[in-house]
Amino acid sequence: MDVHVGIIADTHGLFDPALRRHFQGVDRIIHAGDIGDIAVIDELQRIAPVVAVSGNVDRGQAGKFPAETVIDLAGYRIAVRHVIYEGGKIRRDARRFLDRVEPDICIFGHTHKPCIEWIGRLLLFNPGSAGPRRFSLPRSLGLLTIRNDGREVVHVPLAGRAERPPSAEGRGAGGLRSNHVVQSHGRSIRARG
Repeated sequence: MDVHVGIIADTHGLFDPALRRHFQGVDRIIHAGDIGDIAVIDELQRIAPVVAVSGNVDRGQAGKFPAETVIDLAGYRIAVRHVIYEGGKIRRDARRFLDRVEPDICIFGHTHKPCIEWIGRLLLFNPGSAGPRRFSLPRSLGLLTIRNDGREVVHVPLAGRAERPPSAEGRGAGGLRSNHVVQSHGRSIRARG
């Protein structure tokens, strides 16, 4: 039986209504930090159970989550930590974390850049930022499917405007060209539309 996981990071207090559609039917949602407002987690919990870590800017209720966590799902060990890369390199403390927990998949955020990278058998995945658009970076989320024959991750672009949940203030921003990245067993397929 396939397991479907919605992956999100760097919302910075914004909830994009499109998440409801993209995450419809997922078994779990993983938020890789910089939540920004606990109301984002509340909205995600209405879709599916949520596993979350706090990011470097999370304070108050959004900062109540651990800095890192590990879950076992459908035979895969999944590590979640907000900061893995900094300055284009894996941080030393992140490397120690990965060596200690020996995950099959590591989900992270912080850079706001969608990323799929293999280091040996380890799949590193950053869904990109689902929060306000920053610089020229796209807004995106990730979907992970675990099947009997392996795992597949996909970046899904978010277009339009994100919105702050009812308990927060302000507005979101957005807009993005379609740019999907699919990776399955080390092979990448890129399609632009």
